[in-house]
Amino acid sequence: MTKQSIHGGWSRRLTFILAAAGSAVGLGNLWKFPYITGEYGGGAFVLVYLVSIALVGVPLFIAESLIGRQTREAPIRALDSLAQASGRSRGWQSIGWLGAVNGLLILSFYSVIAGWSLDYLLGMAQGRFSGASNDEVAAVFDGLLGSVPRLILWHTVFMVAVVWTIARGVQKGIGEAIQLMMPALFALILALLVYGALEGDLPAALSFMFSVDFSRLSLEAWVVALGHSFYTLSLGMAVIMAYGAYMPSGVSLVRTAGIVAVTDTLVALLAGLAIFALVFGNGLDAGSGPGLMFVSLPMAFAQMPFGSLFGAAFFLLVAFAALSSAISLIEPIVAFWVEKTGIARTKATVLLCLFAWCLGMATVLSFNAWSSDTLFHDWFGKTPFDSFDWLSTNILLPLGGVLTALFAGWFVLPALLKQQYQEGGDSKGFSVWLFALRVISPAGVTLVLLTGLGVNLWASAALAAGVVIGAGWLSAPRGWRTREA
Repeated sequence: MTKQSIHGGWSRRLTFILAAAGSAVGLGNLWKFPYITGEYGGGAFVLVYLVSIALVGVPLFIAESLIGRQTREAPIRALDSLAQASGRSRGWQSIGWLGAVNGLLILSFYSVIAGWSLDYLLGMAQGRFSGASNDEVAAVFDGLLGSVPRLILWHTVFMVAVVWTIARGVQKGIGEAIQLMMPALFALILALLVYGALEGDLPAALSFMFSVDFSRLSLEAWVVALGHSFYTLSLGMAVIMAYGAYMPSGVSLVRTAGIVAVTDTLVALLAGLAIFALVFGNGLDAGSGPGLMFVSLPMAFAQMPFGSLFGAAFFLLVAFAALSSAISLIEPIVAFWVEKTGIARTKATVLLCLFAWCLGMATVLSFNAWSSDTLFHDWFGKTPFDSFDWLSTNILLPLGGVLTALFAGWFVLPALLKQQYQEGGDSKGFSVWLFALRVISPAGVTLVLLTGLGVNLWASAALAAGVVIGAGWLSAPRGWRTREA
């Protein structure tokens, strides 16, 4: 229990909570969550989402952080060590490789999209949108997407910020950055919420997000809620395993997971209220998807008192949220490379981020030169950006989550799980958590995986149940019934 990561660790539990919350609070929380909340039933959808967080997301979050803290190693090595300690195949370390590859893939296009917020931050600060008409605001966004040099510039600036933060190490780099950015992020959200209440239509935003209409709560809505509860906690990418390795001993995994889940959800709800108060107050379309952030909101700021100031504050908030998520995407593979080869952390970070930057050039060109009528588009029917996004969201993320839940729930010695689970003083609830990890989490995430691939909902449910039953059968010869502590 005295083993420590060679990369150092968080000085206190609060740093881990802020880091995990920072990884969870990204671009999606600032527009996707409130948007799908309104589309799928408002308050009823929020209720289902919260239940999904508790039954699917939190158990898997605890499992990932437990694996990291138990071994104090990077995810790939952690999974290998835990598999060997449990007498299982070393092939389970492939979960870590899956997460590492997906992290690099997501970072490649995430950096480009995050760069848009930097361009808008500068534009708002310069008053570029002040008094602009709706057509002029839309033209700014189209101009940004059509300008390869501008996209490359901001893609580069954002990636340099990621490199600088990661290369400085766990405490001085990630820890200090998170402890600065997350409180600033919360303060900016509250300031924007107050501004939205004064200058927008907060009652309409409250009604849009929290009015309960169970008639709109379809089976599809349940699956969407399940999916977002999984994605929003940064699960399935080995990120929480990496951060768990830096987590102090003696800290409750259960309470910490609960705090992170509540924090992530609270940020999404407050940001949604602030955004939609401005949107409704200016008669704009609440269902404009990605354009909500880069077209509809700038339209609102352009016509409002002190719009440039608060617009700049909003896009600073977006940049902070994006950076806190981006650094978590690259940390697991950086940590593994340093542990495996002894390479300097700075060199590993630069090389990996350079690879992600080069891959991101395909995303840059997806919005202009490669938007259509290209060989890539003819083969896959999508732009490189759409293909990368679909692959990571619909396949790699849920697949990593399913495998992690099955490995931790069915193939790791329960005695090892129980020892680490109780390390933080959580003497109760182990059996309940283990049941959720073995049955509810893998079934729920498998359902998301299969429906994302276009499988019929009921067929997906049947196959999800089969996955859980099959895992129990495969682990039975040396399974939990004969090894319960």
